[in-house]
Amino acid sequence: MNNISSLQPGDSVDTFFLIKRSQQGVTTQGKPYMTIVLQDRTGEVEAKHWNVSTKDIEVLIPETLVKVKGDIIDYRGKKQMKIANFRLATPEDGLEAKDFVEKAPIDGDELYDKILDYCLKIENGSLQRITRQLLTKYRKEFSYFPAAMTNHHDFVSGLAYHVYYMLRTADALCDIYPSLNRSLLFSGIILHDLGKVKELSGPIGTTYTNEGNLLGHIVIGTEEITKVADQLNIEGEEVMLLKHLILSHHGKLEYGSPKVPMIKEAEILHFIDNIDARVMMMDKHIEKADKGKFTERIFPLESRNFYRPESF
Repeated sequence: MNNISSLQPGDSVDTFFLIKRSQQGVTTQGKPYMTIVLQDRTGEVEAKHWNVSTKDIEVLIPETLVKVKGDIIDYRGKKQMKIANFRLATPEDGLEAKDFVEKAPIDGDELYDKILDYCLKIENGSLQRITRQLLTKYRKEFSYFPAAMTNHHDFVSGLAYHVYYMLRTADALCDIYPSLNRSLLFSGIILHDLGKVKELSGPIGTTYTNEGNLLGHIVIGTEEITKVADQLNIEGEEVMLLKHLILSHHGKLEYGSPKVPMIKEAEILHFIDNIDARVMMMDKHIEKADKGKFTERIFPLESRNFYRPESF
């Protein structure tokens, strides 16, 4: 079996993959083609199917397992698969989609327990009750959903993995800067992306839901906090401040935040979120590059190339 992470230009493939995304296009000559993102547990690769039929377009959809024959080429410094032919997986192949998706290095249930431990460090009673209630309400989704469709933590349990590493960073920063309110920062980190359990469809074949497209995770998460606070009869400034952290965690209006950070904890939450996402994206691409070479351009990181040192 050819793992995606090990494929190089010049390689031929004849193995099973899971379709992560697919999109129909039209060439300058007016002929249809498809761009398909294939994945296995080691990564993903963009593939082009140039000779498509109407039936192909109907069956090559996300969450479908396919056996693909093709070749790996170098397209503008990025590896790409050129599909020669394919067939759909059958029950006789004995394959399941869950075996073809990348997972967090730590199991989702274990991540949930670790995050719950941090939740118990929230000394403010109102903030802890709201946070625990929402963690309990969405335990399954929170433990196994990705943090995004693409770019960072876009794998099974990516959301919980992202939150756990943010909490570890915040814990250290609160020791260094005691003026930070640990209760507010911890609750904001745990809940900042909670809306993604409704914004995204799930850990396999992830797409945006109608609610996700129309509202987005920031609005969804803020509404969830409001509902739970009302159910628990919790009022006060800390509820308003917690919602401010959710509303401002993207940092800038042009990045999708309805508000910019206006308290210390909101500013720090934004930076911790950005650090964790950026380190994840850099690691993801640098690991694919040979030592002494540059990565392909990383669009979310200002389309920069990153160098992988030969010495370490």
